[in-house]
Amino acid sequence: MRFIAAFIVFGFHINAAGLWPYLDVPFRQGATGVSFFFILSGFVLTWSARQGTPASTVWRRRAAKIFPNHVVTWLVVLVAGAAVTPAAALANLSLAQAWFPAESVYFGLNTPAWSLSCEMAFYLAFPLLIKWRMRRPWLVASAMVIAILTVPAIALSMPGAIEYWFVFVFPPVRALEFVLGMAMARVVQQGKWIGLGLWPATALFVVAYVGSWYLPASFPYVAGTVIPLALLIPAAAVADLTGAWSPWRSKWMVWLGTVSFAFYMVHQIVIRVSEKLLDVHAHPLLSALGMLAVSMVASWLLYRLVEVPAERFVRGTPRPARIRPASARTAPPADRRAA
Repeated sequence: MRFIAAFIVFGFHINAAGLWPYLDVPFRQGATGVSFFFILSGFVLTWSARQGTPASTVWRRRAAKIFPNHVVTWLVVLVAGAAVTPAAALANLSLAQAWFPAESVYFGLNTPAWSLSCEMAFYLAFPLLIKWRMRRPWLVASAMVIAILTVPAIALSMPGAIEYWFVFVFPPVRALEFVLGMAMARVVQQGKWIGLGLWPATALFVVAYVGSWYLPASFPYVAGTVIPLALLIPAAAVADLTGAWSPWRSKWMVWLGTVSFAFYMVHQIVIRVSEKLLDVHAHPLLSALGMLAVSMVASWLLYRLVEVPAERFVRGTPRPARIRPASARTAPPADRRAA
């Protein structure tokens, strides 16, 4: 599922570059993929958390996951001659760019890295947040959804550029999705899932994904799809736990999910370099397919040559962890009473 989210972000950037000459319905809301990543992060970290794990261990593991790919792509863009100030370059390198309400900063250098700035804020707060038992996770989830739906209304009085930053980029606002993901993990762990199947949840998301385009002001960015996403992720997790059929467990989809982070980090670079060196608008669809192919090759190389060795070195593990079939034993209940 992570690759699908990364792919619609790729499609969103291809569409924005004018390289998708057809009906733009598949990609015009592609930024929704970032919302999926934020909710998924809260879900997965909560799912895999173990009591007593030191905060320093959590931070080291998360840094090992995101910083190697980030630093390499940051260097590539910088060497390629990105027009950016030293202050903006430093903010991007340190993953502090999303805290600055200036597009030249938060979208400076490798644009997708702004979301890592948010993720870093989530990771720093996670050791404290995980101590929250959430004995009523549906109540917490409802509160997060209400807050997310309220954000665009609050932003209506802000200037346009600040409104966009506040709704879509500002880490404390996007942290609402992370906490929502945590709450949905608690729902599944505590046996309180409502029983919504994977396919109905998928259909609900597709309808919201297409329909949210027609919402006013800043509501399409996050608010329009947050409820379906919050239901889709646990529905997929429950399908794994129960052994229900799911296309996301196929060998190829698992592999694509494995390289999805690297793909997310390189695709915008490929698009920009291609636009700079080639007449991509002469044959837009062919160019888009070529960019996808190059992005896939580059992502595999980044994953094998940077992500895996660096994460293995920082974690101190002899080999990258193998992906194993989901099991109910992989996520113990949140407390004894739930068990």
